[in-house]
Amino acid sequence: MGGWNLIEEGAGAIRVGLVGYGFAGQIFHAPLIQAVRGLSLVAIASSNAGKVHADLPAVTVHETLGAMITDDDIDLVIVATPNETHAPLSRLALQAGKHVVVDKPFALDLDEARDLLRVAEQANRNLWVFHNRRWDSDYLSVKTAIEAGVVGSVVHFESKIDRFRPVVRDRWRERAQPGGGIWFDLGPHLIDQTLQLFGLPDGVMASLARQRDGARIDDWAHVVLTYGERRVVLQGAMLVAGGSARFIVHGTGGSLVKLKPDPQESQLLAGMRPGERGWGLDRDALVVYGSEGERSVPATPGDQRRFYELVAAALRGEGAGPVRPIEALAVMAVLEAGAMSARNGVTARLALTDAERAAWGGGFSSLAS
Repeated sequence: MGGWNLIEEGAGAIRVGLVGYGFAGQIFHAPLIQAVRGLSLVAIASSNAGKVHADLPAVTVHETLGAMITDDDIDLVIVATPNETHAPLSRLALQAGKHVVVDKPFALDLDEARDLLRVAEQANRNLWVFHNRRWDSDYLSVKTAIEAGVVGSVVHFESKIDRFRPVVRDRWRERAQPGGGIWFDLGPHLIDQTLQLFGLPDGVMASLARQRDGARIDDWAHVVLTYGERRVVLQGAMLVAGGSARFIVHGTGGSLVKLKPDPQESQLLAGMRPGERGWGLDRDALVVYGSEGERSVPATPGDQRRFYELVAAALRGEGAGPVRPIEALAVMAVLEAGAMSARNGVTARLALTDAERAAWGGGFSSLAS
C-alpha cells in the first residue's frame, strides 16, 4: 500500500474527515491534525454536533460516516471510534475511495486484520494504524540509549502503563464486549514499541485478571515475550497508585530506568496545543546504572505530530507513511497470541504465515540480535 498518493503536487491541503469525537478524536486526533501543515480538518462524523462546534465551529458535522464519505472533497478519513467498529468503518471508507488512518487496534483478530488490509490493497488506498506512541519521549529516550549501547546487550526489558483508576466506569473500554479490556486498550502501545525495538518474539506468555470491584473485563495484564534468553515484560494495570517505572532495562553493560511517562497526553488534556512552547518536553531524565555508578541522561523530547506529518508526506508521494501494514498486522498477532495464552494457560506463538514473516523482515532493522 505504501507509496500510493492521492494528492497531486500543488493541489492544496489534504482534506480530512474525522469519525468520532470522543476521547481519542477530541484529545488526540483533532489537535494533532490541526497542528500539521498540509492537513485540513474539514468534517467530523459525530452524534454530538454541539460538542464538536464548541471546539471547532467551522467544521462540518455529519451524523454518520456514510453521510461524510459521500463528500468527494475528503481525501483522508480518520476512524477514532470504539474498537469493535474500527474494521467495519475503515472498510466503508476504503471502499468509498478514501485513504484511512484508524485507531489501534485496527481489528479484533488476525483474520479481520488481514481482510481489511486486502480491502485497502484492492481499493488502491493507504491504511495506516495510529501507533502514535512511537513518538513518545519516554520510548524515544530508551530507544536512543539502547541503540547507543548504554546498557550493552539487552537481557531484560520492562514496559508498563500503570494507572490508578479504582472505580470502574461505564464506558466501552471497560465493558465485556469485543475489543474491550486493558490488553486491547493499552496492549497495542506496549507491543508496537517492543516490536520496533526487538522484532517478532518467539513466544507469548500472558496473564489477565479483573482486580477492581465490579470489573467486567480484564483490568490487569502481565505479558512476557520471549526472544531466545531475552525476556520482555509488558504490563498494564488500573490499581497502581505509585512506585511503578515506565521502563526498566537491564543489559550486559548496565541498567536504565525511565520513571515517568511521556507528557503529551497530559499536555493535551490541559489544553496545550501541539507545537506550543514546551510541547513534548520531558523533564524526567533517564537514570543509568553501570560499573562507574549512577548518572542521568536528559530525556529525548516527544512529538506525536510526526505521525501525521508522515501521513501528509506519503499522500504527497514523499514516502510510505508512518506504519507499514505488516507492522500493524504483527501487533494484532501478538494481541491475539496474548489472549490465547491467557485463556489456555500456554505459551503461544504468533500465527503469522511464512510470507508475513518474510514481509516483516524486508528492510527492517531491529535490536533483536
